[in-house]
Amino acid sequence: MIRHIVFFTAKDPATIDTIIGELSALGTIPGVEHFEAVRNAKIDQISNEVDLVVYAEFADEAALRAYKAHPTYAETTRRVRPMRELRFSADFAARK
Repeated sequence: MIRHIVFFTAKDPATIDTIIGELSALGTIPGVEHFEAVRNAKIDQISNEVDLVVYAEFADEAALRAYKAHPTYAETTRRVRPMRELRFSADFAARK
C-alpha cells in the first residue's frame, strides 16, 4: 500500500473550505482506496503553518501514477493552484 500525504497553505484563509471542497473531487478517482481532505487541526505546539491536508491510500505505485494522470486530478489542480501558497507532498509504502 502507498500512502500519499499533501500539505497545503492557503493564500487566503477564507478559501480553506473552498479548497477542501475542490480537493474532495480527487477521492472519486478510480484506484483511490481511502481519501480525506481536511483542515489541519493545528494542535502542534511548534509548527502550525499548514492549513489543510490531503491523505490518500493506493494499492501500489501504479495506482498512484494513474491517479495523478487522471483528468480529474488535472482539473482539480487547475482550480486549486491559484488559491494555495505552498504544497508539500510525500509518498511512502506502508509498513506491514
